[in-house]
Order: sequence, then C-alpha cells, then structure tokens
Amino acid sequence: MDGHTDTVGAGLLPNLWDEAHAASLTPQGRLLYRSNLLGADKRVTNFGGGNTSSKIVMADPLTGQPTPVLWVKGSGGDLGSMQLDGFATLYLDRLKTLHGLYRGPEHEDEMVALYAHCAFGLNGRAPSIDTPLHGLVDRACVDHMHPDAVIAIAASADSRALTQEIYGDEIGWLPWVRPGFELGVRLQRFASEHPEAKGVILEAHGLFTWGDSDREAYETTLDVINRAIAWLAEKAPNARPFGATTAAVLAAPERKALAARLMPRLRGLVSAGGRKIGHFDDSTAVLEFVNSAGLEPLAALGTSCPDHFLRTKIWPLVLAFDGAKEDASELIERAPAAIEAYRARYTAYYERCRRPDSPAMRDANPVVYLIPGVGMITFAADKATARIAAEFYINAINVMREASRVSTYRGLPEQEAFDIEYWLLEEVKLQRLPARKPLAGRIAIVTGGAGGIGAATARRLLADGACVVICDIDRNALAEAERTLTGEFGTDLVRAVWVDVTSEQAIADLYVETALAYGGLDICVSNAGLASAAPIEDTSLELWRRNMDVLSTGYFLVSREAVRLLKGQALGGSLIFVGSKNALAASPGASAYGAAKASELHLARLLAVECAPLGVRVNVVNPDAVLQGSRIWQGEWRNERAQQHKSAPGDLEAVYRDRSLLKLSVYPEDVAEAVAWFASDRSAKSTGNIINVDAGNAGAFTR
Repeated sequence: MDGHTDTVGAGLLPNLWDEAHAASLTPQGRLLYRSNLLGADKRVTNFGGGNTSSKIVMADPLTGQPTPVLWVKGSGGDLGSMQLDGFATLYLDRLKTLHGLYRGPEHEDEMVALYAHCAFGLNGRAPSIDTPLHGLVDRACVDHMHPDAVIAIAASADSRALTQEIYGDEIGWLPWVRPGFELGVRLQRFASEHPEAKGVILEAHGLFTWGDSDREAYETTLDVINRAIAWLAEKAPNARPFGATTAAVLAAPERKALAARLMPRLRGLVSAGGRKIGHFDDSTAVLEFVNSAGLEPLAALGTSCPDHFLRTKIWPLVLAFDGAKEDASELIERAPAAIEAYRARYTAYYERCRRPDSPAMRDANPVVYLIPGVGMITFAADKATARIAAEFYINAINVMREASRVSTYRGLPEQEAFDIEYWLLEEVKLQRLPARKPLAGRIAIVTGGAGGIGAATARRLLADGACVVICDIDRNALAEAERTLTGEFGTDLVRAVWVDVTSEQAIADLYVETALAYGGLDICVSNAGLASAAPIEDTSLELWRRNMDVLSTGYFLVSREAVRLLKGQALGGSLIFVGSKNALAASPGASAYGAAKASELHLARLLAVECAPLGVRVNVVNPDAVLQGSRIWQGEWRNERAQQHKSAPGDLEAVYRDRSLLKLSVYPEDVAEAVAWFASDRSAKSTGNIINVDAGNAGAFTR
C-alpha cells in the first residue's frame, strides 16, 4: 500500500483520549469513541479486524426494567469507521445462559445460531464470532485487537515464555483455539482465576484486554501494545531477521514499469471465474522481505493470525525474478506455469484438509504475488479488497520479521488454517455479501473525463461498480472532477491522471498509471474533444491540424495503447468512441471539426474489424448539441453556432431542441447511458455499431 510503513517500528502509540469529550457522551457513545480511536491506527488493528464491547445497563423495551446489555462490534464492520449501527446488542443474561447449552468444541457452530435469540432492541446486526469472548468475561469493557507487535510475540515458537518475560502476570497467555464459544469459555476461566490480570495474549491470534471503564480499557490496550513495541525494538535493534539480502532492488521507475507490464498478464490469467482488480505495493517493508533469503521459507509457512490468511490465502505466490539478468518479458513468460502450479498446490491442500461438510473449494488462484527486486501485487474481486489484502500481508511481514528477530516464526498448522478458511460460519458470512454490480471488477478509462459528458460517463460507470480513471488536459477541472467523484464513490474506485491525448508519452504514462492502480483495463471511452467553426476559406492550417490532432490522432493513440494492453491481458474489452452527429451529417462552417469526427468514426469501424478476434468490441456513441456542463460550448463554439443559426447564444439549446424529431434536449447523462450499455455485457454481441443520442436527426441516420 502506498505509504504503508513498518507498523512495528513506527514509534509508540499516542494516548488520544479526550476525557472532556468522553464525559459528554452516552455510554454507547463512549464505546464508539473508544472503538474509532483504536481502529484509526493500523498498529492497533488492521482494517475490519478486532472488536470491542461494553456492558451497558438499559431499560428493557418490554418491561421498562433496567437490564444489562452487551454492545459488541457486529460481524464485518471496521472499528475505525463504524457508527453505532455497527454494533450488535444482546441481552447479557440470556447470552450467559448459553453456557449451559454448550456441548463442547465439536458442537461449536451450533452456538452461533442461538445469538439471534439474545438480540436486544430488535437489532438485526449479526454479532461477531467473538461475541462469547466479550460476553462471558466479567469485565465492563473488553477490547480484542490484532497489533503486529503483539502478534509477533503470539506467533513465535517461544510465545508463552516471551509473554511472561514482557508482562509478568499482568497479561496472561492462552494456547491456540479457534475463535468461538470454546475460546470464550477458556477466556472466562482465565479472567475468573486471575482477577488482577488485565488481558491475555492468544497464541497465533492476537490480544484481549479489559477494564472497568472505556478509558481504562483503551489505555490498557495501548500500554500492552507499546510495551511490545518497545521490547522488540530494544531486544535486537540491528538484527537481520530475514537473513541476507539476495536480490537487488530495481529503481522505483523500473519497478513500476515492470509491474505495469506484469499486472495485466496476471489479471488475465486469474480472471476466468470473474474479473479481478489489482494493487501494487513497493513499500520499504515489502522490499526488505522480497529481497531477502528468508522470502521463500517464510512465505511457505503461511500466515498466523486468522484475519491475515482469510484475506491473503494461506500462502502467497513467489514469482522468481533476477532483475540483474532478466527483463519483464521473461517474468511474464513464466507466470502461467507459476500460477498453474499454485492452483495445483492449493487444490491438493483443499483435498488433504477438507471435512465431510466443508464448503466447495473457492477460487484456487493466489491473492498475493511477491517479486524479488520489485514488490508485491495483490488481486481480488474489487479494489478495496485487493488493497486491504496487501495491508494484511504487510501485517504478516511485520509479524514474521519481529517473531524471527526474537524467536522462530510459526504459521498456523495446515489443518487449523483450513478449518478457519473453510469454516461453515465464514461461508455464511460470504453468502451475506451483497450481489455484485454489473461492472464490478471492470476497469475503465475516460478521456476528457472532467467535461460534462466525460464526468457523467465516469459517474455512470462508477455507479455500476467499475473502477474509473478519468483523464483530462485541464488540470483544475480534473482536480475538481476527482474531488466530486471520490466524494461520491470513495478513493478506491477513482483515479485522475493528467493527459494530453496528442502526446504519445502522455498516453503511455496513462496506461502505466492505470495498470499500477487497478491491474489492467476493460473499457476505454475516448471522449476528449474540442470544437471549432469557420467557413472553409477562413479555416487555418493550424485550426485544421488542431482538430485532427485531438479528434483523430488522439483517438488513434488512446486506442492503440488500449489494444496493446488488452491483447496481452487476453480478456476481451470494449472501446467506445464519443463521436458527433457531425461525423454523419454535414454542417456548414465546420469542415475541420466534421472531417476529424468522420475520421474518428471510421477508425472505430476499422478497429471493430481488426479487434474482433481479440474479443474486443468497438462502438460509437454519437451525441448532438449537448450543451449542459460542456466546456466546448462555453467558448467561441457556442457563439459561432448561434451565429450560424441566427439566434442568441442563450437561446441555442432551445434551437437544437426544437429542430430534433423528438423535440427534446440531450444531456450528458443521456450520452453516459449509451456508453454504459456499450461498456456492459448487455451489448456483448455488438461491435462496429453507432448509437445516435441526438433526440432524432434524420440527416444523421446511419441506415
């Protein structure tokens, strides 16, 4: 992840508790405050990891009598960003009675269905699998975190002894047990037998701490983590836990160029069951690991913390590469065999470990790819998941490094790892995920993305789930469009890249940035434009060339690079040209513009023929008179066309509306809808086609 640092050695955690603010909050408000503070720092817990709880006395909605209620983070939430509706609420007394129904570890899963019978206040939020660990421990406030520094202790061969050395009797230790009711029972027993203890380190898993108030629990959690950070830093500050450096680090531009070439090929190889989105990371922690002698033996051990391997799979794929002797072509050539070998290994792991009731094997492709000298690539169903998988593997790297510094790192035993990955309860959680949007897993480029049609198109594709790279020559407009779109759809789905479509280098850079950001390409919308009007005798060579450069040559350059990428990726694709009515219907006084648009249209036809064997479709959307939000219509073009139609500039939209067959105005969103159709599988059997979005113009009919 860009900017992701060594989270173990990044200094001690600051105490951010504001008592005056906390005192102004309700009990549940203080729980949320504590949770958000803890979740905001990745040294405390990773995205979506960990959980918090408070036991709060509330009025029973049926009897009005005070009753203790367990507020615990719900399944699937993120501590750093959650709100109050992210907590499950349960009658604490009812939850405790489940202990009497518990029939032992072999009946663990049946307990989860009973949590719903303990729900308080008609709250339908699914409780975390860790709910019994919070409910059975007789402490007011409980935190469960996954800090790298503590997991490094938990995942070491000497875990118990190191815990005693660092914390004495203040923090206990429990051997590995899969999360659930059994672990809750053991934690309850420990807390009861050790009333002075402030928490427990769970072997290979993480940290539980508690307190009698939100502030006490928060400060205890920070203290335990800070003591681990300080102890690890002091223990062996100059050790080389990963062993000798065995690969030279390529320079940053070379790393990025190689990754940009490799990622589309990897994406093509692993997307047969559904398009995947990529993420590239060449942070310091990653490079230290991938360039070390410890890379292959440590990677083969797998991760330890269940949160880690649920996101990253049990192991990564190490792609052998010697940057001093090889280039990207050789690495790309080896990739298919390496991925096939990983699939075979993963399938064998599934067959060895499967239970009679195990869910069917999921995607056997790797999630994490480690390349010496280059960095780490991750692929997942969407950008956020790919990015978070990278973050989790960096957590795993930090754990492996620090555990190896003070002891011997140990991953979970294979069967234990499998039983977590293919846990029936985990399968239920996956089944609760919302249906994917039509363009989920697709990657789009929109040139002219800061203009009216471009921004509307980007918004329409984003609404259908695509990742979108908008590019434009107007830096200010591009920055504003990026702010608007990221505000609506988040930073994962949107990228903005400055581009002059007449520059070969700028176009090449655009595709490098797109590949690095998302891993490839599926949809390319060529929309960059300009407009000019002049009688032929007043049309200068400069004006003619400018139209041809942007509207003809620019579309050629954008398309050429798109096809090069799509061909290597081998997943098909869709090229969409935003043309103009002027490409089909002659208009006086616009020879340069009309000729350039006609050239653009015929280029699309030619590419439709040439690219069909690649599964790449090429189509055209022809709008007319889209004045709203258009920078083209803000300048001389508007005045010139108004003069041509003998109207005032402000009346021009009405002029175009009234001349259309349907007597309707055409808006950017109308054009975007046509683009979205060509971008989607709804038009899977359409290529070489033109859709006119002009409210009807007989002169522009295509047949």
